[in-house]
Amino acid sequence: MALISKLIPIGVFALSFAGGILFFYITSDLSKNNKKIHIEQMVSELINVVIFIWIGKILTNLKLFIQDPLAVLAYPSDSQAFYLAILISGIILFINVKRGKINAVPFMKAFIPVILVASFLYEFIYLVWLQTGGTIGYFILISLLLILYYIVHDQLPDKLLFIMLLVVWSVGVFILYSIQPFVTVFGYIIAPWFVWLFFTINIVIILRKRDRRGRN
Repeated sequence: MALISKLIPIGVFALSFAGGILFFYITSDLSKNNKKIHIEQMVSELINVVIFIWIGKILTNLKLFIQDPLAVLAYPSDSQAFYLAILISGIILFINVKRGKINAVPFMKAFIPVILVASFLYEFIYLVWLQTGGTIGYFILISLLLILYYIVHDQLPDKLLFIMLLVVWSVGVFILYSIQPFVTVFGYIIAPWFVWLFFTINIVIILRKRDRRGRN
């Protein structure tokens, strides 16, 4: 029973992203070859995140891991491991973009609906199907973001769309923090400083984009 309870989050995570990728494949107007390329890239990045979460769990519990490795591997990952995984995965993604292995804008354009649908399915499964975990506030936020995306994704430039969605997500999470004690993303509690980091980065990108337009 304990083993099943530990496998459920992994299964829900995998099922959610499988649904997101399937939704992208069905709804995207890209060619089959381009869909295949994007899906392979997304799966590769997701595998990296999962691997780095496990590495982060070991690093944040290194002393216990040396004493009892199985105890750490069986222990659920915490938010610190999640932050570390996102940081390392982001760095690797940045390096791949710089080396020309990944075209950033088309990749993000393909990944946005996948992450939104996966987030929606993850919260939906926990709230409706399993009836445990998840929060109605974050589920509503993701639902609104998903609706917003499909209303404006053909009307805005790709970069501006990506920035706008991240800023709206950040503001939405801050609003949730004002009415509930914590916010979780894929089961990990997200600290306010992490949201501030996302928000600040996106504001800087928007200002730089406007500044470049002004110079041109």
